This record gives sequence, structure tokens and C-alpha cells, in this order.
Amino acid sequence: MSKELIVVLLVAPLVGFLINGLFGKWLKGSEKLSGWIGTLVVLVSLVCSIIVFASLHGGAAPFDETLYEWITGEGFAFNIGFHVDALTAVMLLVITGVGFLIHVYSIGYMHGDEGYTRYFAYLNLFVFAMLILVLGNNYLMMFVGWEGVGLCSYLLIGFWYDKQSATDAGKKAFIVNRIGDFGFLLGMFTLFAAFGTLDFGTMFDAAEADNFQKVFGASTLVIATLLLFVGAIGKSAQIPLYVWLPDAMEGPTPVSALIHAATMVTAGVYMIARSAVLYEIAHTGQVVAWIGVLTAFFAATIALTQNDIKRILAYSTVSQLGYMFVGVGVGAYASGVFHLVTHAFFKGLMFLTAGSVMHAMANELDMRKMGGLKSKMPITHLTFLVGALAIAGFPFLSGFWSKDEILHSAWGSNPLIYGIGLVTAFLTAFYMFRLIFVTFYGESRVEPEVASHLHESPPVMWVPLAILAIPSALIGLLLGWGGHESWFHEFTKNVFPEAHHDASGNVLVFMAISSVVGLAGIAFAWRRYSKRAPSDEPTGTFHGLLANKYYVDEVYNALIVQPVKNGSHFLLWKLVDNGVIDGIVNGVAALIRFIGGLLRRLQTGLVQAYIISMVLGIVLFLAYYLFFT
Repeated sequence: MSKELIVVLLVAPLVGFLINGLFGKWLKGSEKLSGWIGTLVVLVSLVCSIIVFASLHGGAAPFDETLYEWITGEGFAFNIGFHVDALTAVMLLVITGVGFLIHVYSIGYMHGDEGYTRYFAYLNLFVFAMLILVLGNNYLMMFVGWEGVGLCSYLLIGFWYDKQSATDAGKKAFIVNRIGDFGFLLGMFTLFAAFGTLDFGTMFDAAEADNFQKVFGASTLVIATLLLFVGAIGKSAQIPLYVWLPDAMEGPTPVSALIHAATMVTAGVYMIARSAVLYEIAHTGQVVAWIGVLTAFFAATIALTQNDIKRILAYSTVSQLGYMFVGVGVGAYASGVFHLVTHAFFKGLMFLTAGSVMHAMANELDMRKMGGLKSKMPITHLTFLVGALAIAGFPFLSGFWSKDEILHSAWGSNPLIYGIGLVTAFLTAFYMFRLIFVTFYGESRVEPEVASHLHESPPVMWVPLAILAIPSALIGLLLGWGGHESWFHEFTKNVFPEAHHDASGNVLVFMAISSVVGLAGIAFAWRRYSKRAPSDEPTGTFHGLLANKYYVDEVYNALIVQPVKNGSHFLLWKLVDNGVIDGIVNGVAALIRFIGGLLRRLQTGLVQAYIISMVLGIVLFLAYYLFFT
């Protein structure tokens, strides 16, 4: 592994962004060229990532090197540098592997869109920012990538800016993420005050040696890690800052697959896994785990009654991110990251299959207007089924292995967290197969005009689906066989501190319980929806509460958004804007106008007036000279 290889891996997507961003208007006549440029640069990064992964798998030592000093001052220096270990290598493969397939899919999905080149420029910029986030060897570089993916998320959610709902969703995502990012910044400031550096290696060594400034006494690391976790709550859509992610579905579907399922939203999980040493010393993992499991359950209950296929997948993403936080929170860092990997594949797959359905259904998202699509879209149906089985924990598919590891670890840490996680697993299987049965089975409820054009997606779209279906089914078995003694755990063992949770107990019993729970959820969904139209669903207060997402958005709007908006309207607009700023500007203009009006009277254009003025001036000058000097 060389520095040059890492630089190429990082810079390749930036080159694609610059080409499509600067020369996009000249590429509009050949839109596929723009798409393939954006795709090939990610392929370059993927090849480099595979080389990096192979070198580490071959026993190479982790790579850590500083390129140059970025910011220097008295007593401190921030560097541009890379740190590549097993965790980094895994993240690189997820970002570039799933990212490459989504770029290929986008070539067909975005065909004919006016913003085609702009879309690929934004997508390349996102990959570049995400690579900075995982490659940086200090928190400041991580934060640069963190903010970069936030910016790209805003640009891509509001990509169709002529739609009010898209621009509103983009602003909502940006503002909510800023709340979390403020916590991340405070956490960084606390760590810098304590350690005098933001470099991972130096900081973690000092933390283990208890060699740092106790800024807040013994609670310094507790406060720092909880503040960092606030940033993770915002970026990874956990309670109470999850509300932006469901609305983010206003962006193009491949964006949902890449940014809001496979990569960006997992940044918070990666950050905590990277900071595992600090969380172990601070003993704040239980806070992380409880927020995670409550979010997982809460989001799963909302998904039970939604009818928009992308929003169901969005709430599913929020729920599965909760599982990842349970993993890293109970100290099973490798298990949490393992679920991050499997989720990237099967959730990316399901979002892309949802896009395939939309492509055939003239952008229809309401599954109550679908039904019977299995015969019309056999490849889409099969690949979606694979993804749904994986997330439902069907035995031996990818989600089964990673989710079971997390639940097993949760049992050893806190049985109540395990119990809530198990109930959530049942709900997950139920709502995913509710989506399957209502969309692909039963009688067709498709509008006649749309039904006449129903067709399978073109190869440029279904081939990535078929490829993603393979790891969605098998990667858990390949990486997770052996549970906590699996290849994945062995590969990442030098990255994380020793697990403090008790993963004892009969592994087969836990696997059997998880299997039964997942199969029960599928069976219950089959019994309820295989022949019943969604219009026959029960109604009532509780159903309405779930269908309206517990009215959380309405509560936030009433308690936070409107008071801030009204307060800003009075304080900032009427008082500050109109009263102070406009008052100063208009007051200066009025003063100048008044002075100008007085001086204008001296410029009459009459020679007699000018002579009188000159004589008067001479008289005043002589008077001053005679009487005052």
C-alpha cells in the first residue's frame, strides 16, 4: 500500500465532479458520456479499494501518514493525513462497491432528466466527501468529510428544485443535521482541550494512558463522547433527530439507495466505531445502545402503516441504523459494523428495486395502487424478495447473521435491550412482507393507462439489481460464519478494544429464536395481506397514530419551528432588520439627502448670487483677520 494509491483512490471522484461540474453544459448533448465519466471514476476508486483491502488481508500493517500540515498555530497543528486499517478498508469497499453499482443504475434511471450531468457531478462529490470522512487520520478531516456529505445530501434531496416538497425536504435535512453537527463540534473542542490534538493515534494512546487534561474533571471523556454522539444522532437519523430521513425520499431513488441507506447515514456508526477506545473508557455505550434500540422499535412501528414504498424503506433504514447503534453501544463494535456492511447491500438493493417499480409505474409510490406486479416485473420481484428476506432475518441470508450477532451481544449486556430488539425484528419481517405482498401479489390495482405500459426495467438498471442480490444473500454467510469468532471479527480484531459484553450462551439457541421470530413476522404478513387489499386494513385511534407518525413532525412544528419562525419574524425582521439595519441604512441616506439639499441651494446658476457669496466671504475673512488675530 502506498501513499500514491490512497491519493488516486480519493481524488478520482473529485476529477469526475470537476469534469461534469465545469464542462457539463458541453456534455449535455451526449448525456451517457457524462454518466459513464461519473461511473468510471468511482470504478477507479473501487479497484484501488480492492487493492487496499487485499494488502491488509495479506497481513500488511495499518497505513498512517501525514501529507502536509494544514493549519498551524502556537502549540497546535492540524494535518492532512490518512489512516487505513481494517475498518477503513471495509468502509472503502462499501462506499465504492455499492456506489459504483448505483452509478451504473443511475445511467438508466436518470435518462432524459434535464439535470443529468449535474446529478452525476453531485454524486461524485458525495463519494469524494465520504472517502475523506473514512480516510482521515484525525477528527478535523473526518468533520470536513462529515460536512461535505451533509452538503451533498442537501443538494441531492433538493435535486428537483422546481418541486416545493423537494426543496423543503432538502432544507429540513440540512437544518436538522446542523443541530447534530453543533454537538459534534463541541465534542471536538472538548477533545482538543483535553488532548491538545485531534489525531486518532495520539489521542487514543493518551486516553488509554490516562494522560490528558481533565477539562471537566473525571467527566471530560463522558461529555466529549456524548457530544460526539449528538452528531451521530443527527447524521444517522436517531431519536429525536430522525425526522429528516423519511422526507429525504423526495430526491431521486438512487440517491436514497446510496446516501440515505448505504453510506452517509452510517457515518455516525463509523464515527463511534472509530472512537471505540474513548467510548470504552467513558462507559457511555449504554446511552448509545438505548437510543439505538428505542429508535429501532419506534421507527419499525411507524413503518407498519405507511403506504409509500420509499417511506417504508426510509423508516426501515432508521430502524436498522438503531440496530447498528445497539451493536457498537454494547461493545460489539465488529458486529455493529458487520450489520452496516450487510445492510448497505440489501437496503441499497431494495431502494433500487423500488426505483425500478417507480420506473414502470410512472413514478407512482402508493402501493395501494399496485398489486400483481410479480408477473410483469419478475427480475425486480425476485431481487426485492432477496433483499426483504435478508432484512427480515431469514435463516442464512446476510441480515440473519449480522442482526443475530447484535442481539446475542445485547443479551449479554442488557436483556431488556435484547427483548426490544427481538420484538423489532418481528415487526421488521412483518412490514417488509406487507410491502412485498401488497405490491407484487394479489389482484392488480394499477390504473389501466399505467398497466398498459408495465414492463421490466432495462438491463442497465436490472443488472446492478442482480449483482447486489448476490451479496445481499451470501455476504453474511461468507463473513459471519462462526459468529463472534468469524472471519470478519478476526479481520477487524486489532481495530477495536476487547469486547466487555458477555457473548456466552448457546449460539444455536439464539439463532433459532431469531429465525422463529423472523419467520413468524413473514407468516403473519402472509396471512394478513396475501389476499387482502390494503384498503381493508383496520382503522382506529392507534392505527391513525402510527399512520401519522405519532404526529412528531406536527409537535416539532408547533413547539419549535413556528415559535422560532414567529420570533425571528418579530425580532430579526421587524426589530433588527427593519428597525436597526434598515434604520441605519435609511438614516444615513436621509442625512446625506438633507445635507445635499442644503448644499444644493448654493449652486443656483445665478452670477449675481455667486458675486454676493464671494463678497460676503471676503468681508468675513477681513473681519476675522482684523478682530480675532
